[in-house]
Amino acid sequence: MRIGMALNYSGGFKETVAELADYEKAGLDIVYVAEAYSFDAVSQLGYIAAKTERLEIASGILQIYSRTPTLMAMTAAGLDYVSEGRFTLGIGASGPQVIEGFHGVPYTAPLGRTREIVEICRKVWRRERLQHEGAHYNIPLPEGQGTGLGKPLKIINHPVRPDIPVLIAAIGPKNVEMTAEIANGWEPIFYLPEKAKDVWGEALAAGKAKRDPALGELDVVGQAHLAIGDDVQDFLEFGRPMAALYIGGMGAKGKNFYNNLCRRYGWEKEAEEIQDLYLAGKKDEAAAKVPYELLEKMSLIGSEGHVRERLAAMKESGVTTLNVAPIAGDHKGRIALIEKIKKMAEEV
Repeated sequence: MRIGMALNYSGGFKETVAELADYEKAGLDIVYVAEAYSFDAVSQLGYIAAKTERLEIASGILQIYSRTPTLMAMTAAGLDYVSEGRFTLGIGASGPQVIEGFHGVPYTAPLGRTREIVEICRKVWRRERLQHEGAHYNIPLPEGQGTGLGKPLKIINHPVRPDIPVLIAAIGPKNVEMTAEIANGWEPIFYLPEKAKDVWGEALAAGKAKRDPALGELDVVGQAHLAIGDDVQDFLEFGRPMAALYIGGMGAKGKNFYNNLCRRYGWEKEAEEIQDLYLAGKKDEAAAKVPYELLEKMSLIGSEGHVRERLAAMKESGVTTLNVAPIAGDHKGRIALIEKIKKMAEEV
């Protein structure tokens, strides 16, 4: 299993990047930069590319609505160039609150748009003269739209790779099926290895049955907080606020993908309580309702023996990349955790 880590996008970015060389030496394989409604991820990924040598970099994620498909392709090719072939394009649909509330773009057809964007990106990277006729994107603009002066073009530069890896964040059954069919990697949130097969097994199998063998095996990225020791159990509580935010606040009643996932895991009652409390402004009470088992099973927190068991469960369920958030009192402690989990992952 590769070991990855997400960089915080809300502050202290330069300080964190200054420490990345140490993580690189410790064995970190890939770093992910998110893009919510903070600074853009692209400028930060370029900065990281300049400060590292071996470390792979990935957007985790760029949402699909605010860039045209060709700009997405150009951006990925540019980041792959400045990193000398170390970039992975992570994309996802985000949600209506961000897309409509911050970008002012209708949140429509996330699956159809994702499929077409991936197809267009790959055409651009292969330096094909770009022509695409789809339900959501038409390139060049057809007759009767625009000035009529558009013509098929191909990217001027020669991309470092014609097959930049595409990672899709997905949790809904149809989105997961599409991801298993067309993407190089899949990143779910709140990944529980013991329940993954029941929740996503059918969708993954259906997608893989249509998968082009040239894509290779699907990279499955599991996220987990990381702390190893005999006195770290309380660190599980760090996951409560984020879980409550997503399960309770990332959406409205009847339109919350993360709440639906919690229900599919078997916590229907808790999912409803968390959402009701969160939407009523009772965030602490909502966090208190997050099931302890969810926090425990999606984390790598506990004694070394316990973490080894969780690693084995992750690997057995199909995880090939671990995106960890090391919890320690200082930089030295976090580096030690990356070194430790890297070694443990090699031994599992």
